[in-house]
Amino acid sequence: MLVPPVRHPGYTPRRAAGLTGYERVLARAGFVQVAGIDEAGRGACAGPLVVAAAMLDPRRRSDIGDIADSKSLTAPAREEAYRQVMALALSWHVVVIPSEEIDQTGLHVCNIAGMRRALAGLSPQPQYVLTDGFPVRGLGVPALAMWKGDEVAACVAAASVVAKVTRDRLMRDLHTRYPAYGFARHKGYSTRSHMRALDAHGPSPEHRRSFANVGGVARDPDDLEAPDSTDLEPPGPAELEALDPTDLDASGLTGLEAPDPADLEAGDLPCLEN
Repeated sequence: MLVPPVRHPGYTPRRAAGLTGYERVLARAGFVQVAGIDEAGRGACAGPLVVAAAMLDPRRRSDIGDIADSKSLTAPAREEAYRQVMALALSWHVVVIPSEEIDQTGLHVCNIAGMRRALAGLSPQPQYVLTDGFPVRGLGVPALAMWKGDEVAACVAAASVVAKVTRDRLMRDLHTRYPAYGFARHKGYSTRSHMRALDAHGPSPEHRRSFANVGGVARDPDDLEAPDSTDLEPPGPAELEALDPTDLDASGLTGLEAPDPADLEAGDLPCLEN
């Protein structure tokens, strides 16, 4: 007697399933608590790399708005999305990796280590993890790498928003310390105005000297002239916003990314190297 083959239930979300489709499919497979991980500042040549992990409350994640692709949102829309994530997150954790550590260890190594640390900071721990872009070994739980994960999975989009908003606030804070570079405007990416400032004043302590466009203009700090005060652009009220330390972790724990179009002035295009 021939026994018909067992057909397993399908676990592929429909195209019209929306931003929470993957989490709902994983819930049907027994993975209710799903975390997303993403980073901000990978492609910048100055400032920290910020990695965030976020796990939305399974009972409320359908309330999340349109937060897909945080880089396409305006700054006010990202701030609103950040508030939504804070209200709906079961747990979240942020890791800030300074430029000095990136120079010493390497960008990709820091990125992978940051993802592991961000996940380890979640409480409770998730049953499944979605990462943006590339697979990450050693997470300790089942994981899936997703192409453009912040555009198709709610938890990855939430992590992207947290990482981006946290880093933007850090860069605005750095602008008050190093106003000659315009960090509040371009957030450390290699725009033309940033490269002009870098060539004029040399690298700041926040620049990643292991990057070719920074190392090429590195010079002895004793040879640098102090920036002319007339060259310094006074920061606006939004640029004076200090980062609240409590924003770094709600649980009480302590491919290159393109610049955000909203951060670029007209004609201030990113510099592309061969």
